[in-house]
Amino acid sequence: MDAQGRGGAGDIDPADQWVLNPETGNYELRLPGARQPGRPGGAGGRGQRPAGDAGSAAEGGARSARNTPPRQRRAPSSSPGDSAPPKAGDKPVPGQRDRRAQVNRRRGKNVKKRRSRTRRVLTWLGGTVAMLVLIASLGAWYLWERLNGNLTRVDAGVSADYGDGDPVNILFIGTDSRTGEGNDSYGGDASEGNDTTILMHFSANREHATGLSIPRDMITDIPECEVTNDDGTTETIPASEGVRFNQSMGALGRDPSCVVNSVQEMTGVTINHLIMADFNAVKDLSSAVGGVPICLEEPIDDPKSGLDLAAGDHTVEGEEALSFVRTRYGVGNGGDLDRIKLQQQFVASMARQITDGGILSSPTRLLELADAATRALTVDDEISNVNDLRLLAEDVGRVPMSDMNFVTVPVVDNPDEPEDARATVVLDEGRAAPIFRMIQEDIDPNQAAEEEAAAEEAAAEPVPAAEVRVDVYNGGDVIGAAQQTLDWLQNVQGMPLSTNKSNAPESQETTTLEYGADQAGQAATLAEVMGLPNAALQQVDEDRGDTPMVLVLGNDFRGPGQPIEIPAELPDDVDSITADDESVCAS
Repeated sequence: MDAQGRGGAGDIDPADQWVLNPETGNYELRLPGARQPGRPGGAGGRGQRPAGDAGSAAEGGARSARNTPPRQRRAPSSSPGDSAPPKAGDKPVPGQRDRRAQVNRRRGKNVKKRRSRTRRVLTWLGGTVAMLVLIASLGAWYLWERLNGNLTRVDAGVSADYGDGDPVNILFIGTDSRTGEGNDSYGGDASEGNDTTILMHFSANREHATGLSIPRDMITDIPECEVTNDDGTTETIPASEGVRFNQSMGALGRDPSCVVNSVQEMTGVTINHLIMADFNAVKDLSSAVGGVPICLEEPIDDPKSGLDLAAGDHTVEGEEALSFVRTRYGVGNGGDLDRIKLQQQFVASMARQITDGGILSSPTRLLELADAATRALTVDDEISNVNDLRLLAEDVGRVPMSDMNFVTVPVVDNPDEPEDARATVVLDEGRAAPIFRMIQEDIDPNQAAEEEAAAEEAAAEPVPAAEVRVDVYNGGDVIGAAQQTLDWLQNVQGMPLSTNKSNAPESQETTTLEYGADQAGQAATLAEVMGLPNAALQQVDEDRGDTPMVLVLGNDFRGPGQPIEIPAELPDDVDSITADDESVCAS
C-alpha cells in the first residue's frame, strides 16, 4: 500500500514520510496530520497511549516490522562519556525530512559536475595550446632550417671584426654566372667574373651610406691572392698588372677573396662582409619585391640583352629586370659606365620597394623575400647563419634612403688605346682620392660639402698669383722638393715672387705656411693651389708687409701639383644619386 492509500499524503514523496525515532533508533512512518507518539497531549491533539501497553507495543512492533526500513546503527553521542539512550519524552520525534537537504545534495552533485566539466575544458584548452605551441615551434624550426639551408657561404677573406659604433663596409658582387634554368640563352660568353661591383659604406652612426661602383672595364693591377680549392687545399694566384678589373674573379682560378683584395688595395678601405648575386638573384629578388619601378627618357631596344621598352615609367621583374641591368648598348655611349647608372637606379629603386613598399610590415611577403634572398645570394663565411644575415640587414637598414648616395669611381679614357677604338678606362687618381678618403674616414659627403662651403665663406679673399711672396724651404725627406716646387709656382702658377731657400733648419713631418696678419689674401691663394689643409696655415699677429711668407715642405709633400691634403668629399664633377630620388630617369 502506498502513502496515498494509507494517509492521503497527496504529492508528498513517500520517502519523506519515514523519520528516525530517536527513542527507538528505528525509522517510522509519519503521515501528515497524524498524531505523533511519545508527544504529550495538548492543543489540537489527544493524549498518547502509555508506553507500557502491551497491545500497543505488539501492534507497534507488528507495524514496525511491516513498515520500517532495515534497522540502522545509532549515531554516537557527541560526548564520549554519554552512552546511555535518552529517556522517553525527553526528545520529540522529528517531523518530515526537509526536502531542501536533498536539493542541496543534488546541487552539490551539479556543482561537482560543473567543476568536472570545467576541468575537462581547461585540460582540453591546455592541450590545444601546447599542441599549437609545438606546431609553431616545429614551423619556426622548419623555416630556420630551410633558410639556413638556402644560404651559400664562401671564404672571402673579409674581416668582420667590428662592433657597435663602427662603420661597416660590404662588397656586393654581381657575377656573370649563367647557371640555372634559361640563363644559358643570354647573349655573349659567361666569364664567371665580377660583372658588377659595388662597395657599400655604412657610417658608424648609421646616418648615411655611400655606394661606390667600380667599372668592370677599368684597367688596374690585381694583387696576388690565396684561394681555397674544393678539396680544402690553398693556392696562391700570382698578381696581374694592367688588366681589366673583372679579371679579379674567375680568371686564373681567382675567387671572391681576390676581388676583396683588389678593392681593398685600390681604395684603402677594409671590407667587413661580402654578398654575391648571379643572374638568378636579379630575377628572383625583383619578383619577390613585386617588381622594381624604373624610368627611361628614351626607348631601349637592345637585342643583345633582350630589353625592349618604350620611354617612360615601367615596373620590371624576372627576365625583364635582368635584361635591364645587363643592357649597355641601348643607353648613352653603349659602354659600361652607362650601364652602371642603370644598375644604380635599379638598386636604389629596389631598396625603396623593400622599405616603403609594405614588405617589412607583411610577414608573408617578408618570408617570401627572405626565402628568395637566401636562395639567390652567396655570403662570406663570417655570416654563419640566417640570423646573422638578418641582424646585418636590420643594422645597415637604419640608414635613411635620403642619405644613401651612389657614385661611380672617377675614371678617364685609357690613354694607351687609340681614340677611335677605346674600350677601357683607367682610374682618375686625383678625383678618386677624395672619395676614397671620405670612406676611409667615415665622412658624410653632404656634411663635408657644407663644411667646405662654410670654410670658403669665412676665408680671406684670395689675391692675384703674381702678388704672392713666399720663401720655400725643404723640411722633408724628398731631395730637391723646394726647387721642384719653386719651378712649379713660377712657371705653372705664375708666382714670380717665390724664392727657394733650400733646406729648413729642422725637418718636420707636415707642411706649414706661416704668414702675417696682412698676408691672409696671399695665404689663401697659395693654400688653394697647393691644396694645403687648414691645419697647415699659421697666422702671426703682426703685419709682415713685404716680408715673404714662409712655406716649409714636410714629409707629407707628394710633389708639385699634388695637394698636400686630399679633401674628403665628392668632387663637384662626379655624378651621384640618392636612393630616395624617384625622379632619376635613364638616358
